Amino acid sequence: MGRIKQLSKHLINQIAAGEVIERPASVVKELVENSVDAGASKISVEISNECRDIRVADNGSGIHPDDILLAFSKHATSKISTDEDLFDIHTLGFRGEALSSIISIAKLTCTTRTKDFETGTKVKCENSEVKKVETGCAIGTIMEVKDLFYNIPARLKFLKNSNTEFSYIQELVQSIAIANPQTAFELKKNGKTVLKTSGNNELKYTLKELFLNTVTDNLKEVLKTDNLSGMKISGYVSTPDFTRSSKKDFHIYINSRTVKCPIFMKAIDMAYKNLIASGKYPFVVLNLEMPPADVDVNVHPTKKEVRYKNTNMVFNFIMTAIIGGLSNYKEQSRPSFTQQLQPERSENIISFKPSEPPVIFNKDADEIFIKDTPSQKPSIPQFIQTEQKQIFKPAETKLPEPEENIVGQYKNTYILVEKEDGLEIIDQHIAEERYIYEKLKSEKNIVSQLLFVSDVLAVSATEAELIKENLDKFERFGYGIEFTGDTELIFRKVPQLIAKANPQEILSDILENIESDIDGLEEKILITTSCKASVKAGQKLSTWQMQEIVKKWRTTKMPYTCPHGRPIVKFFPHKEIAGFFQRNA
Repeated sequence: MGRIKQLSKHLINQIAAGEVIERPASVVKELVENSVDAGASKISVEISNECRDIRVADNGSGIHPDDILLAFSKHATSKISTDEDLFDIHTLGFRGEALSSIISIAKLTCTTRTKDFETGTKVKCENSEVKKVETGCAIGTIMEVKDLFYNIPARLKFLKNSNTEFSYIQELVQSIAIANPQTAFELKKNGKTVLKTSGNNELKYTLKELFLNTVTDNLKEVLKTDNLSGMKISGYVSTPDFTRSSKKDFHIYINSRTVKCPIFMKAIDMAYKNLIASGKYPFVVLNLEMPPADVDVNVHPTKKEVRYKNTNMVFNFIMTAIIGGLSNYKEQSRPSFTQQLQPERSENIISFKPSEPPVIFNKDADEIFIKDTPSQKPSIPQFIQTEQKQIFKPAETKLPEPEENIVGQYKNTYILVEKEDGLEIIDQHIAEERYIYEKLKSEKNIVSQLLFVSDVLAVSATEAELIKENLDKFERFGYGIEFTGDTELIFRKVPQLIAKANPQEILSDILENIESDIDGLEEKILITTSCKASVKAGQKLSTWQMQEIVKKWRTTKMPYTCPHGRPIVKFFPHKEIAGFFQRNA
């Protein structure tokens, strides 16, 4: 083994570059984020030479001529200066490693000018050597990177083909553009514009510029603020009937920083549980704002990983915000007494129910737990009782709900409803299933039907043990089960809604693919009950029956899909129908 010696500055920078600069997209990330931090309102990115030549130009604040040489040295930054600043980060960059890393593996020219000077500065960097001259230029900064990895052939060999590398760049610029709708972005490949935003500071408009109308037409707004914790989440999520085949369209941000956060992703998954089919994922654009002291972004050189001071609080906040957005929740100010108890209002009374039990996220075991909350029956404050007389109208003044314009029934399975702007086709079975599912989930006491005669049902030893350990869960949803032997049982009662169903079919459906998943068991009981209680496909219905199914379905919080994740309704706009027949209207 050789003697220990000090590495050269250039070699140190190349080793550090391996952590920060993985591929061309890494260079683009560092340069574009610097432009954002510089307050640029316009950022242009040009890619050429198989993604090895990169030009990033902005109209930001520029770099002071006295700081320009320091900017390219290791661990030099204008964004933090003290130990305390590391826990109060408000910029995308702060480590001071990017530029020194880039100039060790590429040839770079920087042209920059601040508003305080009539002329700018041009700096040429190669092999970690920096030379500067005075030059004329506009306010802002232009970074031109040439021959990326020219002096590291091994790294160059590991790059994928230029189209794949450019796709990484495009995804990155798109992601930063979403997080900064106030900034106009343009991305060019070999002189051709492939991405462009106007920077009008409207997120929905930016999304329309970046994605197809089929995406933006299926988005629901998410907005929730918690003044106590200082957290706010905003953005858009897709309706459960509009899904993707991967999590590629999870655009998630912490304080406008792109992150890959398993806690954030888990919260999204939980919010969409029983709303979308297995293997399908929503389109998500969400930005969580929180005090910088409550989140650590200094976990990894790429700054994509984060840690939270209060993981469970963050998890619950994200999940409940998404559920609220999907159920048409609109944020509004509330009196302070409603923070612990959420009011349920009818036409002329007001009552309170306990808040939903919180979800506990165990990040070490990657598990979700539901924490039990004791039921409460608080008394209604006197001033609320007085207020209700002023706010709510008498029941007799309530206007009747308009009848659905039922066209008919197709294949004794689908209900056709004429709307002012088009035609709805509603699956009768899963529309009613969604209504019953939500109704049963919200009810405290489910009405049961006693069975005087019940077949003896045989189950496996494993299934028997599972049922015995969870008899209370079956009881919760209206089932009374009694064991007549180690692996034989009978039903003493079933939910009244499914009194005519075959107990053997019910039990088989509940136990199917459970595999000792206790939380899954309770949900399976609920889903199976809802399914068995719903009108069947192929069943002929009267107009009145169809009216009732559609009317009840419209009252659901999540009217998009059934508990299995299948879409409930398909809407055909009148313009589309008329266009097919070549009519103007």
